[in-house]
Amino acid sequence: MPRVTTSVIVSRPAAEVFDFLADARNLSLWSSGVAAVDRDAVPPGANAQYRYRYPGRHREHLLVCAGYEPCRHIVFRGQRMWSPLGTQVPEYGFDLMPHGGGTLVRLSVHSALGAGMALFSPVVSMAWRRDLPVDARKLCEALGGLYAAPRALKAVRPPEAGVPAPEPYDYAPAARVIQPGVGA
Repeated sequence: MPRVTTSVIVSRPAAEVFDFLADARNLSLWSSGVAAVDRDAVPPGANAQYRYRYPGRHREHLLVCAGYEPCRHIVFRGQRMWSPLGTQVPEYGFDLMPHGGGTLVRLSVHSALGAGMALFSPVVSMAWRRDLPVDARKLCEALGGLYAAPRALKAVRPPEAGVPAPEPYDYAPAARVIQPGVGA
């Protein structure tokens, strides 16, 4: 099933970033995979449970903290969602590592697709490859930190006379898809 990852550097200490991510109520502020989370306070930790709504769904589902290692790693797994084509179980993972004056955050989304939904694996992968880098940028904005993306390369040769130099392109972090059995 599709797994998409991207990384971003947030200009905040790992402890602050982890505290923000560990409270699932903050997911709706920046993640395209979470429309709303019940506002009831739940102590963060392994097996913490939240009621949330997946975009396009009217009923609430259960979101469970399936992995919790303070200041390093957190995973939220959604409840299995049914559609006429099959089922989907979303999983949102975050790995943190101190990096300079900030934190390198690796965001990953894994969608376990069942029945006919498995046929749509390429479409689900494509959607997450498009959305996850945008979500990473929103995460940085929500934390009030700076988004760090690789710098554009300078032109190797000067432009010809009368021809304007091309504008540098701001590269977004690349999302990566890992197919089962192909490698991690």
